Amino acid sequence: MAAVALVATLATTASATTHDSTTLRVDLFGDFGYHDLYKQFEKTHPGVTIKEDIEDYATHHSNLAKHLATGAGADDVEAIEVGFISQFKSEPQYFQDLNQYGAAKLKGLYLPWKWAQSLAPNGAQIGLGTDVGSMGICYRRDLLQAAGLPTSREAVSKLWPTWQKFIDTGVQFEKKAPKGTYFFDSGSNVFNAMIGQLNPAYYDTQGNVIAQQNPKIKQAWDLTMQGVQKGESAGLAAFSTSWNTGFKESQFATVTCPAWMMGYIQGQAPNSAGDWDIASVPGGGGSWGGSFLAVPKQSKNPELAAELVKFLTSPASQAYVFKQTGNLPSEPSLYSTPAIAGFKNSFFSNAPVGKIFTSSVKALKPQITGPHQGDIQTAASNAIQRVEQKKQSPAQSWTQFLKDVSNVAT
Repeated sequence: MAAVALVATLATTASATTHDSTTLRVDLFGDFGYHDLYKQFEKTHPGVTIKEDIEDYATHHSNLAKHLATGAGADDVEAIEVGFISQFKSEPQYFQDLNQYGAAKLKGLYLPWKWAQSLAPNGAQIGLGTDVGSMGICYRRDLLQAAGLPTSREAVSKLWPTWQKFIDTGVQFEKKAPKGTYFFDSGSNVFNAMIGQLNPAYYDTQGNVIAQQNPKIKQAWDLTMQGVQKGESAGLAAFSTSWNTGFKESQFATVTCPAWMMGYIQGQAPNSAGDWDIASVPGGGGSWGGSFLAVPKQSKNPELAAELVKFLTSPASQAYVFKQTGNLPSEPSLYSTPAIAGFKNSFFSNAPVGKIFTSSVKALKPQITGPHQGDIQTAASNAIQRVEQKKQSPAQSWTQFLKDVSNVAT
């Protein structure tokens, strides 16, 4: 009922403006939890119809780059994940400057580093932040119990204050693990979570790619390989069909869990409510993911599209989406409100998810990113999957990863 009431509140915050029959298209990767919000925007803007397009993560960003380059095919509103925002903000000529549509007045609502992530070199604001990917560890209470490990979130959090302890816990799990189960889902997800805690990681403050020289990247790789070689990984490619099946069939005990992952788990394994819980991430802070909404210059209705972006990223909308999907707002004034700070998720054994993820975002150090952030992350995931699929040894795959980084960064 609270969510319904919030949507009703949203409907009263804007006066109805009649428009000629207009369709706004919104292009996303995955479900952002906007369906009820679209309806409310349509009610306050008679004549407007919103159509949503959803692609997978990699295809979405690849297609967006092609559409911008060719001058055709982009939707009125395009979602951009943080791994690609540096790439797109380096080409602000392809996007509307949302500051020209009133976004400049909203700057104070955002985490300063979140606002800066989508600010182009020429001062144009190409996107408004939707969420931040502060992290926890989602885990299966039943599988840990079957392996003789603690199950309460406080005790589980104490198992892994560091990533080395996390891998060590995996060794203990595998000794008594139920047949056909693994400690974690994917080596790439563990690796990405470690990278999300580094600053610098792939880029230095001058904008140079340092993935090959940064010793902490190699340390994260070696630790991930340790877990893979000890048989802790289910070896599933994130967001693949087999990964989705892994959730449904309870094939792994833990998932590195940015706030947005909660919605994904609930969507893939709706019948496992109460089996899941959430513990602290090793190291306490860090961010993996988080997105922005942008309006391409191609939009035939830029003013209306910008209005929709401001509505979908407003404090009330972000608070509503948090309860629907778990996407943690990027506006810190919400963190102390009952809607966020006091929210417990029944699917995750009544975990105080608001407290867990706001504590994590407060502990993180904003990471320096660059235009090929997403490409490097993809290269790392591919490298780890080659090892998990026994196509290459860790040493061979690391060497190829370094070559791939050099190729995408030139």
